[in-house]
Amino acid sequence: MKTINDFNFENKTALIRVDFNVPLDGDFNVADTNRIEAAKPTIMKVLEDGGSAVLMSHLGRPNGQKNPDMSLKHIRSTVSEILGVKVNFVEDCVGAVAEKAVADLQPGEVLLLENLRFYSAETAGDKAFAEQLAKMGDIYVNDAFGTAHRAHASTTVVATFFSQKKCFGFLLAKEIEAIEKVMRTGEKPVLAILGGAKVSSKITIIENILDKVDHLIIGGGMTYTFVKANGGQVGDSICEDDKMDLALDILKQAKKKGVEVHIPVDVLAANDFANDADTQIVDVDKIPDGWQGLDAGPRTLERFREVITQCKTILWNGPVGVFEMENFAKGTIAVGNAIDEATRNGAFSLVGGGDSVAAVKQFGFEEKVSYVSTGGGAMLESLEGKSLPGIAAILAE
Repeated sequence: MKTINDFNFENKTALIRVDFNVPLDGDFNVADTNRIEAAKPTIMKVLEDGGSAVLMSHLGRPNGQKNPDMSLKHIRSTVSEILGVKVNFVEDCVGAVAEKAVADLQPGEVLLLENLRFYSAETAGDKAFAEQLAKMGDIYVNDAFGTAHRAHASTTVVATFFSQKKCFGFLLAKEIEAIEKVMRTGEKPVLAILGGAKVSSKITIIENILDKVDHLIIGGGMTYTFVKANGGQVGDSICEDDKMDLALDILKQAKKKGVEVHIPVDVLAANDFANDADTQIVDVDKIPDGWQGLDAGPRTLERFREVITQCKTILWNGPVGVFEMENFAKGTIAVGNAIDEATRNGAFSLVGGGDSVAAVKQFGFEEKVSYVSTGGGAMLESLEGKSLPGIAAILAE
């Protein structure tokens, strides 16, 4: 696996695919700088070698239209501030104007290209467009895990024009290593904590990881499909009735493979989907009509903590309650605390997938786990065992 450390960029121009698809507020200020900060080590390595960096990214979904609200010019000053160097900007990503801006770059300088998705050729994976992008650098670096599952011109096709002169940036390499640890090389016991609302959205992940884990914790809304499938009463809790046979099949497969499955035994139930609803703690299989389970109960959380703290490799994908509402966030916080404890005792912990990443950030666990993935869809497809086009393109000869 070639990483940026395998190259010296002295007097070279690095064409770096970054993921600067960041949220902007009403005044076009960057509302969350995490993705820019995550790309900094890769960009600085190039500059410190004595090279120049050309950054390409998308922002939003302009659908092939030049939409000024989605111009990357809005983030230029923030990128400059984070890198600590002046960042030049050019109002195109291909063509004569962009090529001149690249030609004028001096060692130690950074150029940010305009939004790639102003061209529909980007998402179409157009070869001619990728060839135009390839003119912008001597070495291609992919550091955008968030788009590694897309076979777009800038993430996949462009790599074919660089032969041996392509590599992973530090961020993408770290993402690959983190997933490898969970899926292949991690110390046992290995645990996967899967939460979220629906079994249907996690089927392929569950099926793919059953051969790799020793323990599986099921939480969140998925719980009630499993409980009802086993004959329990789930009241008005979210439940996929058409997936109950599948839930039973998952439990059967897990048993056959020697995987211990841990499902909540009690829940915090509410009489309305609202933070100020009346609540009661009930057994997970005895939720009264008119009530719905919105968080894990105290006995469940104690059991979960016992499992989590005895494991050496932990994947967390999905919250165990409606953490967006303060009164139903205790379960997700308790799981975070248990993972923190396990990590301090030497476990490797990986958090990935939109809602669990949001929870980790909201409750201050970012520095308390081993790694927080930057790519939602890419992370999920990796866990499903799919080959990601952006990664395969770098590994290809």
